[in-house]
Amino acid sequence: MRARLWLGCLLAFCGSAALAQDYPTRTVTMIVPSAPGGTLDALGRLMAQAMGPELGRSVVIENVTGAGSLVGMQRLVRSDPEGHVIGFGNVGSMAANVATTRDLGFDPRTDLTPISIVANVPMVLAASPRSGIRDLATLLSRIRERGEGVTFGTPGAGTTGHLAPAYLFTLVGAKAMLVPYRGAGPAMSDLAAGTVDVVIDQTVTMIPAHLGRTAVALAVTGSARAAQLPDVPTFAEAGVPGFDMVIWNAIAGPKGMPPTVVQRLQLAIEAALTSPAVASRFADLAATMPPPAQRGPEAMQRQIAADVDRWVQVVRSSGMALQ
Repeated sequence: MRARLWLGCLLAFCGSAALAQDYPTRTVTMIVPSAPGGTLDALGRLMAQAMGPELGRSVVIENVTGAGSLVGMQRLVRSDPEGHVIGFGNVGSMAANVATTRDLGFDPRTDLTPISIVANVPMVLAASPRSGIRDLATLLSRIRERGEGVTFGTPGAGTTGHLAPAYLFTLVGAKAMLVPYRGAGPAMSDLAAGTVDVVIDQTVTMIPAHLGRTAVALAVTGSARAAQLPDVPTFAEAGVPGFDMVIWNAIAGPKGMPPTVVQRLQLAIEAALTSPAVASRFADLAATMPPPAQRGPEAMQRQIAADVDRWVQVVRSSGMALQ
C-alpha cells in the first residue's frame, strides 16, 4: 500500500513537472469579467500582449460580461486549472463581491489561485460635460438637493465603480441613483452622451476621457494629485478627506493550478512588468507596480482576505442592497 502511494505521488509530481516544462501547449485565454473599453480590459490587454513573448504562446482576451463581474468570475473558477485559462480582475471582482452578492457561487479566498497583483490604480470621479457639474462641491450640493435625480453610471453591481459611490454616499450623508452597466466602457459612453451625470472609475479609463473632453474630472483618490491631471484636486483637497480608494488589479487562475505553472506565469508577468512598453503605459495612466513583496501569490492571498473583511464592513455600514 505504501509503495503504491509513493508511486502515485511520484507520478503526480512527474506529471506536474512535465506539464510545467511543456506549458503552455496552446494559446492562453485571459478572462476579463467586463466589457471592452474599461480599465480591466485596457490593463488586461496590455499585460496579455506583454506576457505572450515570455510564454512563447499568444495570450488572448475573452471579455465575459454579466451581473457586474460575476459571470466572468464564475467562468474562471469553473475552468480547468491546468493553466490555459487565467483571469484578470481587481479588488471588486476578486474580493469585495463577497460583500455585495448573496449567492456568489464561489469564494475568492478559496476558489482562486492567486498569481500576482500587477497594478495599483487611483480612481477619478468625473461628470458628464453636459451636466453642468464642474467641481465636487457642486455635485454634492446637487445630490443633497435632488437625491436620486442625480445619476451615477457604474460598471455593474459589485464592481469598484459601484462600490466607490456607495462608499462616498456614507461619508457625505446623501445618496444618488446608481445605474449599472455591463462594464466601464458602456458607462463612459453614456457619460459622454449625458445619459448619466457622473461616473467614478480608475485613472486608466478617466485620464483619456478627461483629456479627450468626454468627461470632466472632479477629484482623484490617493494622497497626491495625479501628474497627468495636475489641475484636478484630491478628494481631501475637495472636501471629502475620508474617501480614498486605490484599486489593485491582478491575475489569478482557478483553484488547484500546479505551483510550477503558477511560477511559469509569474515569470511571464515579471517580464511584462519590467518591459519598457508596459512601464511607459503605466506612467501615462497613473498606474503603479507594487514592490515584489506586495504582488506575489502569498501577498495577493493576504490582500484578498483583508479586502473581503474590509468591504463586508463597508457594505453593512452603507446599507447597500445585496444583489
